[in-house]
Amino acid sequence: MTDSPPQPWTDDMSGRERVRAVVETLEGPATVQEIAEQADTSRNTAADELERLERDKWVQETTVDGKQAYDLYPVRLFMDEVITMAEDHDKDELERQLIELTEEQETLCDEWDVDGLDEFREELAEEDFTAAELRERRNVIDTWKATDTEIDLVRQALQLYDKVEELQPTGDGTLPQHA
Repeated sequence: MTDSPPQPWTDDMSGRERVRAVVETLEGPATVQEIAEQADTSRNTAADELERLERDKWVQETTVDGKQAYDLYPVRLFMDEVITMAEDHDKDELERQLIELTEEQETLCDEWDVDGLDEFREELAEEDFTAAELRERRNVIDTWKATDTEIDLVRQALQLYDKVEELQPTGDGTLPQHA
């Protein structure tokens, strides 16, 4: 969990709004009680708002040390990241990123003499490795998966780029008019 938002916010926001503000700062699962304390609200108010946020697919229920907890909804996080990429980068930058990430994967394939992550993983089951070799391979798998995720994000950002640009508010804060 991250640091609590500054306290003066409690004067300007309802308990439910404070719960939503705390949820936006989550960096991992948090119990209902932890969220309630950070939001400076009752556990019942926090639990009720978290259930509503779960129905709306903002959070998902989980457990922490056997206690009811919530974490940010991964699909929403992914889509938020895609939209942010499309807003913060132009098409040329996104295309360059995709090239660089693809080159990283090709380098991994060449370095480990495999055609992809699946083949690399299959080798774990087929060969005997020392603990150090297994740790190294585990790190490579983590890197490979992170690169795969970044490639997915960039590809999605490129696919949605024109739509995100089209729907950006105009200079006066209004949405563009469509024919």
